[in-house]
Order: sequence, then C-alpha cells, then structure tokens
Amino acid sequence: MTDNSRESTNVTTPLPHREGQGGGSYGTFFTTFFKIGIFTLGGGYAMIPLIEEEVVNKKQWVSKEEMLDLIAIAQSCPGVFAINIATFIGYKLRKTRGAIATTLGTALPSFLIILAIAIFFKQFEDNPYVAAIFRGIRPAVVALIAVPTFRLGQRAKLNWFTIWIPIVSALAIWALGVSPIWIIIIAGLSGWFYGRFVQGDKETSKQELQDK
Repeated sequence: MTDNSRESTNVTTPLPHREGQGGGSYGTFFTTFFKIGIFTLGGGYAMIPLIEEEVVNKKQWVSKEEMLDLIAIAQSCPGVFAINIATFIGYKLRKTRGAIATTLGTALPSFLIILAIAIFFKQFEDNPYVAAIFRGIRPAVVALIAVPTFRLGQRAKLNWFTIWIPIVSALAIWALGVSPIWIIIIAGLSGWFYGRFVQGDKETSKQELQDK
C-alpha cells in the first residue's frame, strides 16, 4: 500500500451539518426571532405557537420536550416571558452570544413598533378604522393564547390524577387572587417532594423486587 493510499484511508469525511444540533449563524438566530417578534400580538404566550413552528418544527433547534421545559423555566423567572424564553433558547444554542442574538431579535420589533406608535399616536388615536382593526385582532389573540395552553396540557401528560392541578391553580389565581408566584413555588416544591420521596420509594421497591 502506498503512502498516498494510506493518507486517503485516514481522511475523515466530515459529518453533514445538522441544523437541529444548534446549527445556524447568529444572523439566523436574530432574523428568526425578529420575525417572531414582529408577528407577536397579545403578549408572550401568543408567541409560543410561532416559536414552536420556527424553532421546533422548521429549524429543529430544540425538541418538543425541551420546549416544554424552557417554557416552564421562562415562566418561573422574573422578567418578560417572551424575552426570557428567547434568551434561554439562544443560550442553549450558542451560549452567551446566541442569547444576545435571540434576545435582540425578539425585543427590537416591539421597541420599534411602540416607538412609532408613541410618535404618531395622537394622529390616529380617535381613528375609527384603527379602532376597528384592534377590535378584530382581539379574538384572534385569544385563540393564539388558547392553542398553546391545550398543547402544553397534552405534552405535560395530564391525566385524571393530575388534571386537578391546573384547574385548582387557575381557580386560586382567578377567584382567590393568589399570586402566581406562590403557585409556582408550591408546584415546584410539590414536584420535588413527589420525585424525592413518593417516586423514589416506588423505584426502590421495584428494584428490590427485581433483586429478589
């Protein structure tokens, strides 16, 4: 075997680039979330279907299970929900620089639109056509918020034994005025207690039965 043949056999063919493994440039991160930010109406929760379509389905940067975890983390942290989840996704993809790109992409459209509205607000404040447009947008915003709610419920694997948790939490917030912060804290501690003691005891008993 000649030296050239040895060298050719030692050449490693580069693996094909997979976009799902944090692929894409910082510019791609920015433009993707900039597009999401432009079409987000009704707050951060209305952004969830758009993020899922772009980040989970098209780009495959995160899985559906990871998206559910990121939503829970973003909701549990202080600050604007949309900015939080964009920052977490960007950091997962490319650490600090990725987080900066996705955060700027998400925040910049809202900043520019609000700035323009603030400048020209007096000119169309009482315009009936503008008021009619916003009346038509409101029902669509309700749907944008309702759809991710049902999807989150499905991915959380709710059943007849756990369905009472979101119902009681919603009633506590709506009817009793309980702060969502307390709901998050109680739910987190309950989940830790269940995983640490109840589920842990089940796994221990199962392992003992297998050993016998």
